[in-house]
Amino acid sequence: MTLAGFLIGFREGLEAALVIGILLAYATKLQRHDVKRKIWYGVAAAVLASLAAGAFFTFGRTQLTFFQQELIGGTMSLLAVAMITWMVFWMLKTGSRLRAELEQGMNRALLLGSGTAIFWLAFVTVAREGLETTILLWGWINSAVALGAAVAGIIVATGFGILINRGAVRANLRAFFTWTGAFLLLVSAGVLAYGIHDLQEAAILPGPFSGHPITPTNFRTGDVLTGFEGPFWGAAFPFGWAFNVEHVIAPGTPLAALLQGTIGFVPQMSWLAVLAWALYLRFTIPAFVRISRRKTKFSASSGQITKGENHEETHQGCEHSGHHRGGALL
Repeated sequence: MTLAGFLIGFREGLEAALVIGILLAYATKLQRHDVKRKIWYGVAAAVLASLAAGAFFTFGRTQLTFFQQELIGGTMSLLAVAMITWMVFWMLKTGSRLRAELEQGMNRALLLGSGTAIFWLAFVTVAREGLETTILLWGWINSAVALGAAVAGIIVATGFGILINRGAVRANLRAFFTWTGAFLLLVSAGVLAYGIHDLQEAAILPGPFSGHPITPTNFRTGDVLTGFEGPFWGAAFPFGWAFNVEHVIAPGTPLAALLQGTIGFVPQMSWLAVLAWALYLRFTIPAFVRISRRKTKFSASSGQITKGENHEETHQGCEHSGHHRGGALL
């Protein structure tokens, strides 16, 4: 989970840093240096709100019963999946218009003539990124090392964002957000499976964790059946165990942590978790690829049109310059 935690923190941190940079740069462009303080107040309030939410979720969880922990954990995981999915597709569709939308929002806030509107614009924009990160990390990552990696990713992203906003570093942000978006969808599928697991442990969803499994058990051992093992063909489907490879990949090992942190794989998974994982990717990945290709083709065609217009303008300019020089020589 360390790599996933770092990438999640880096992506969300970079988005927030770019948003702040756009707002500050536009304020400078408009020569409205008086509103920069309001922007920073909004950013600070958003950071504090995100930290407060994380502290509430973390320390409040210790006072809960096992059932409450699993219920809230599963619910938060499902909420994280919804937020990640929305964020990834929103950025894919509107990322190229992000600057224009933020500048339009700032224009509307300035027309109100109140610094409060500027404050709320910065607060809501940055808090959205912070709360997405908080909910995702709390609902899925329970490792101190992975959490530290996420914080490190945010710190690195902050520095990287400052360099980009100052023009010291040039980066292909479209490619970055496209590839990390695809990775986040894969991570999100794992979060969904993790949430299903928690809700099954809380007996909110039927599964092999309840005291009275609804699937037939092995008549000799009483264990919930795994996969399609006997004595009843397919008896474990859909509420029993899909597989158990703990004898091959031991839980808690670096390999198990890597697989869980990247694709959501754990050595023992229920059928509901596996089905949720597969169905989520079945619908999100094709949609992501389709939209990404359409945006790429649109950008390429726009670039060709712009290049052609520039070439025509240059050609006309050269002809005009030639006639002018010819007239001067006569």
